[in-house]
Order: sequence, then structure tokens, then C-alpha cells
Amino acid sequence: MKQVKQDSSKWINQKRFVNGKFSWQSGYGAFSYNKADVPRVINYIKNQEKHHKTKTFAEEYLQLLKDFKIEYNENYLFKPIE
Repeated sequence: MKQVKQDSSKWINQKRFVNGKFSWQSGYGAFSYNKADVPRVINYIKNQEKHHKTKTFAEEYLQLLKDFKIEYNENYLFKPIE
């Protein structure tokens, strides 16, 4: 994951997709789904922009942790960008 984040940050900065310097927050989360869920996941990705108009990424991530019954420490959750 570290290499993916490093390489993608470098690529985003080289292409100047954002104003200023882009960098990922520390840490990451990953969830797996079974093959039967692939169409639902694809549909979610296609509609992600619309979906995030009603629920923030942080709210959704917290809900995933709860839905999957994953223990977490609030100190390591995503912090809003100021």
C-alpha cells in the first residue's frame, strides 16, 4: 500500500491534477466483497459522485467499519482537511 500511495502521489503531482502539492493521509482501509457483489460494487463506483453529495466519505467509512463489525480507534480515523 505504501508503494501505491507513493507512486500515485508522484503521478498526480507530475500531472498537476491539483493546485499545490498532493499527498495521501497516513493509513488506509480495505474491504473485500464476494464475487456475487461485483455488479453492486460497480454500480456504487459509477454513482459515487452523486452518492457523496448526501454522505461524506468519512461518514461512509465509519459506517463500513460498523457494518463489518471492525474495531477501530477514533484517533486513527480520517481527519477533515482544513
